[in-house]
Amino acid sequence: MSTATLPVAGIELGGTKCILTLAHGPDRILAQETVPTEAPEKTLAALEAVLGGWWGTQGFAALGIASFGPVCLDPANAQFGHILTTSKPGWSGTDVARRLAAPFAVPMAFDTDVNGAALAEMRWGAGQGLSDFAYVTVGTGVGVGLVINGKPTRGIGHCEMGHIRVPRLPADTAPSGCPFHEDCIEGLASGTGVRAALGDQPVDSVGENHVVWDRVASAIALLCHTMVATAGPQRIAIGGGVMQRQPHLLARIDPLLRESIAGYLTVPPAPYIVSPALGDQAGPMGPIAMALQAQGN
Repeated sequence: MSTATLPVAGIELGGTKCILTLAHGPDRILAQETVPTEAPEKTLAALEAVLGGWWGTQGFAALGIASFGPVCLDPANAQFGHILTTSKPGWSGTDVARRLAAPFAVPMAFDTDVNGAALAEMRWGAGQGLSDFAYVTVGTGVGVGLVINGKPTRGIGHCEMGHIRVPRLPADTAPSGCPFHEDCIEGLASGTGVRAALGDQPVDSVGENHVVWDRVASAIALLCHTMVATAGPQRIAIGGGVMQRQPHLLARIDPLLRESIAGYLTVPPAPYIVSPALGDQAGPMGPIAMALQAQGN
């Protein structure tokens, strides 16, 4: 069978689960399987088994791997495709990309999970027709996929804007959820940060007017301010578990961004900050978009 008619395979390697997808695109998903993220050897063996099954039954033309970070993205580096220093037990130094790709003689693309999601949204979703776009996920942590001139940022490493330090609201003295920073966006706005701020109070017990959401909205708006003042994305999509469970937050962020910019820069008219058009498929479709690019499509 010609590779032009074959699907591509993708793996979204997340901190709690991995989603494997065999597809031509979001409208032609042939198979999708979930593997828990456990110890590296157990997880990678399970991923290899799924890929091997797909390869043996119908094949695939390219492989995309979008991973939680930090990871090495420099193909000239001996650690390319490896997880770098991470708080996830046992995963630091794990070879992900080269091991998973080795059995299959097809093009392979490797990037962060948020960069993959950004590329998927640019191909099929909220970033269509744009060359400069940002995808933000606010969940257990805060991740940013930042695409400039059509390519995810590189430099000395991938984007880690969730750890930008920002001013707290004057009355906010609650603990941060980040073990490294008392005032970074991830520490203030992530699900971990929300739980740290609430202490023993369950998240589900607080309404949308609770002060903790002021903290989250402020921190995410300041993240958007930073992106507008540096990379200047043409649109920002914000997803993730916190945003899905607290839909009132999205409408708060755009006005806070404009208030923070204070007329110094021209922010595109609303809707500038949007939800991912692919919804919860933005992540799984990320490695599919990457694989199609690696294939030349």
